[in-house]
Amino acid sequence: MLVIVCYDVNTETREGRRRLRRVARLCEGIGQRVQKSVFECQIDRARFEALERDLVAEIKAEEDNLRFYRIAELRGYEVREHGRFRATDFDGPLVL
Repeated sequence: MLVIVCYDVNTETREGRRRLRRVARLCEGIGQRVQKSVFECQIDRARFEALERDLVAEIKAEEDNLRFYRIAELRGYEVREHGRFRATDFDGPLVL
């Protein structure tokens, strides 16, 4: 399934800036950054649940915001891109 992860971490404090780095690092390990705080992740349900659990443990619910958009492949989905960014095709051939 395709999962869109969006977050907004309060960075007014030193601890907030650390939280932001930890959240970004977790997302970078699983998905592809499409904007500063938005990641596209092509993952299965088990990996999604683990990611959600890890990210919820990192944020401070009173100060931060974390959103997940799950897009099931059964229903199909379409991504329209405009501008400079071009997504990596993870299903295509790997060229090194």
